[in-house]
Formats: sequence, C-alpha cells, structure tokens
Amino acid sequence: MTITPAGYSLLLLTAFVGCLAAVVMFAFLRFVAAARDTRHAMRGEGMETAVLSAALQEAVVKLRAQERATAARAEASERLSGEIISSLTSGLLVVGLDGAIRILNPAGRRILALPESLAPEEYQRAERERPLLAVIDECLQRRTAIVRRAVVLPEDLEGGQGATFLGVGVSPLTDEDGQLHGAICLFTDLTAVKDLEEQLRLKNSLATVGELTAGIAHEFRNGLATIHGYSKLLDLKLLPEAYRPYVEGIRAETDSLSQVVTNFLNFARPAQLTLTDVDLRAICERAADEIRSDARALGGDVEVRGEFGVVEGDEVLLRQAFSNLLRNALEACIGGPAPPHIVIQSDLDPAAKVSRLAVNDNGPGIAPALRERVFRPFYTSKRSGTGLGLALVQKIIVFHNGRVVVGGSPTGGASLQVTLPLAG
Repeated sequence: MTITPAGYSLLLLTAFVGCLAAVVMFAFLRFVAAARDTRHAMRGEGMETAVLSAALQEAVVKLRAQERATAARAEASERLSGEIISSLTSGLLVVGLDGAIRILNPAGRRILALPESLAPEEYQRAERERPLLAVIDECLQRRTAIVRRAVVLPEDLEGGQGATFLGVGVSPLTDEDGQLHGAICLFTDLTAVKDLEEQLRLKNSLATVGELTAGIAHEFRNGLATIHGYSKLLDLKLLPEAYRPYVEGIRAETDSLSQVVTNFLNFARPAQLTLTDVDLRAICERAADEIRSDARALGGDVEVRGEFGVVEGDEVLLRQAFSNLLRNALEACIGGPAPPHIVIQSDLDPAAKVSRLAVNDNGPGIAPALRERVFRPFYTSKRSGTGLGLALVQKIIVFHNGRVVVGGSPTGGASLQVTLPLAG
C-alpha cells in the first residue's frame, strides 16, 4: 500500500501531537508531585512551628508564674519586715551616711514625740534630740558599735514634754563587702524605770525620816506645850506694861512653832491609805473651787481643762495634795505684774496607763537649779511658809505610786506635773 504525501503529513502531525501531549503530561505530573511535596513540607513545618509556639507559650507562662511568686514573696517579706518594725516596742532609727533618716518606727516617734504624719525624709534635727543623734554620729565616725549608752533628752517647755531617759545601742550598717552605708539605732524609753527607782528611793527616805524625827518632834511639841501653858498662867493685867509684849511674843511664837511641829508630824507620819476609785476631775474641780474666789478677787481665775481619768487612791489625801498645789501656785502669783491665772491641765496616756496632770501658773517660775530642792522639808522662798506643803504633796503622790516634778509653764511660770497610774 502506497502512502501518499498527505498521509505522511498526517502521521507526522499525529506523532508531534503525541509527543506534545506526553511533554504536557510529564510537566503536569511533575507539577502535581512538586505540589504534593510542597504540601507535605508545609505541613511538617506547621507542626514544628506549632510545637515551638506551644513550648514558648508554656515557658512564658512559667516565667510569669515565677515572677508573680517572686513578687509575692518580696511583698510578703516587705510586709513582714514592716510589721516587725511597727511592732517593736523599742524605737528603731536607721540613718544614712549623710545623716538623713531612712526609717523611724512608730515606737520611736512616740518616744521622741514626733507626729505620725511626718515622713522620715522630712525630719529636721531638733535641739531636744541632739544627745541621741550625737551617739549615732559617733558610731558613724568611729565605725564601731555603741552598746548600752544612757542618754537624757531635755524637757521641752513648748511641747509640754518632761525629760526623757533613753537606753541606746547603735551599730554600723554595712553590706556584704563590709562597705558602710549608715547606722541602725535601737533605743528604749527608761523614764518609767527611772521614775520607779525614784519612787522607791523617796519612799525609803520618807520612811527613814519619819522614824528618826517623829519621836523627836513629839517631845519637842510637848516642851512647847509646857512653855505655852506657863505663859497662859501669867495674867497680863498683873504684869508691868513693859513686860506684857514679851509674854505675848512667847505665846505667839509657841503657837507658831506648835503648828510647824504638827505639820511636820503629819508629814513624817507613815501614810495610811484608804483606797477607793477616785475621779480626778472631781478632785481637781473641788480643789479649784477652794481658791477660785481668792484668784478672782485679784483679777485672775482658775481653769480646769483636759481629759481626766479614775485612779485607785485615798480621796482625802489626793484632795489635800491638789489643794496644796493650787494654793502654792496662787501664792506664787501674788504680787506679780499680771493677775493670777492658774490652769489644771490633764491628759491620759492609754499606752502607759497613766494620767498626767499639770498645775500651771503665770508667776515668776522656779529656776532649774532649785526645782529638786522645792520638795525638801522646810525649804521655802516665802516669808510665812513652813516649807512642808510641796514636801507633803510629794509624799502623797509617791505613796500613790506616782511622781511629781517641777517644770516650766507655757505662760512663763511654774508647772507642777503629776503622774498617777490609772485604775484597773
């Protein structure tokens, strides 16, 4: 069979189309295979990415949990540190190298009579705290600890604060490398201990004085009574005119000395207390009423201010003590440039469980050098005084486990400050 040229052309065209179809099919299969490989590769990478993302997320969660736990521990530690500092009954003072106060706990504020609202960085060195700060400065300069140093803070007339006795210990504040960063000071208020020691000393002294002098004073009074009795037997009308003043002088002097001896016996007699609950406001109001008319007659007045408490004591003796204090204040103001103005100021100290009372006047005051002597028997600066009024006041207050001291009044006069323990 003979193939024509047209047949050859058809065969060639058919072969070409077949080759082209084969090439297209081969390319399609390669494309499909590549697509499948790509899909598998992408699926593997997605799984790895997901695993890596989950691991990272888990690590972040753990880190956040650790951060929260660390912050909670730090907060708890800081809170515990703050609670410990706030709960200390002793004063805590932390000072930097520049002398600036970094920490001052509530007990320290109370001891130093600083307001609670005052921030440590706002504190300015005051004259009253100078003895305490001097010990801290000494520790910073010497870089050695100071143990059991006794410090006395002077009284503050404007703030109404008496002298404060402190027991102080100071240690240098260093880091792990021994580098000095400041000083830490612990101080304790020993005023109550000093007061107790003074009370015991006074009680023993008063008991000794009473035992030694009561018998002598009793015999002395008997002798005075005999002299006075014989002088009464002398009839002045039968005596010459020139001798009558002598007999009258004997009678007057024996009466005066008898009164002095009687007062001294009352002072030396052992105190016998009849204890009941005594309202200090009622005691002070009654004592003020006794001299108020005399003060107003001189153009002045007597005031009773503040918050009063109840003490366990002898009402009669306490009334006598405050009457003596007010009478003494009034007599001190007589003859001064201003009318007498006497104030009984009372404040309660719940922390110390005591009542603090002050009898303030606007008289000439009492010099600091004489303040300890005014409570001695027979010491007086008045012409007609016996010198037993304040001595008897001190005895009564001491036997009530209290304390009386002399200070300065805000008005420039004297301030007799009484501290008594509250009942219950």
